Amino acid sequence: MCARSPKKGTEAIANIKKIHPSASIDLLQMDLMDLDSVIAAAKSFLARETTLHGLVNNAGIMATPFEMTKDGYEAQWQTNYLAHWVFTEHLLPLMLRTAKILPAGSVRIVNLTSSGHLSAPKGGINFDDLSLKDSGPWSRYGQSKLANILHTRTLHKTYGPGSPSARNGGGEIWVSSVHPGVVETNLATALGWTMTSALSVMRMVGLIFPADKGSWTSLYCAASQDMTAEQSGGYLEISKRFGEPRWQSGAAKDEKLAERLEEWTRKVRAKDIAGGC
Repeated sequence: MCARSPKKGTEAIANIKKIHPSASIDLLQMDLMDLDSVIAAAKSFLARETTLHGLVNNAGIMATPFEMTKDGYEAQWQTNYLAHWVFTEHLLPLMLRTAKILPAGSVRIVNLTSSGHLSAPKGGINFDDLSLKDSGPWSRYGQSKLANILHTRTLHKTYGPGSPSARNGGGEIWVSSVHPGVVETNLATALGWTMTSALSVMRMVGLIFPADKGSWTSLYCAASQDMTAEQSGGYLEISKRFGEPRWQSGAAKDEKLAERLEEWTRKVRAKDIAGGC
């Protein structure tokens, strides 16, 4: 389990073990606002483990004030998308090696996104100004969450069922992007009074899921035997039927935009790819 704060991570593990005493959980310290920390966490994992069956990229921030990270990227863009891309890229070789020796569907990646991707700027991704400094916090959030969906599309196309990797024996990975629903977490701490009030009303009428229910779709995509190969690459949202597809924007379905995003990301993080895996 990854955590920015060792104290909070240790507390979370202790709480899990109260419910499941036999659980074996190790802590990886990782700060998504610091890409060196992300790379160090990935290398630490690779030094310790010889297989990896599932990766859930679920950390994120929402509608926070404008901020640039030490790496030179807007905070939501880096935290929600870029850091997860870097972490996944470093772990992919191990996941592919694991997939080679197991039945299809045994290795999976889940990227947490949001219906908030609908608030992305016109065109989806503003490559001319990815910081969106002159836009609002929701546009920046939407852009980062759209990037999660596009990243999922690229991973599915490259490693999913029917991909060149799967056909040529290079390993098959099932990939999903998940909107967990409106969930009772501390994600909304940066929101203003209006949104906080709206969430309070939603809470009173039962429209906000408790944290455990908010994890159901992620768990389904990461581990359920009911998931099918046809669902890989999809955008999934919690519902009465697990894995039921929901609406996504036109930009989220744009294969050319996904290719352009992957090209941009590989270009700016080339040093990670060359020196890290």
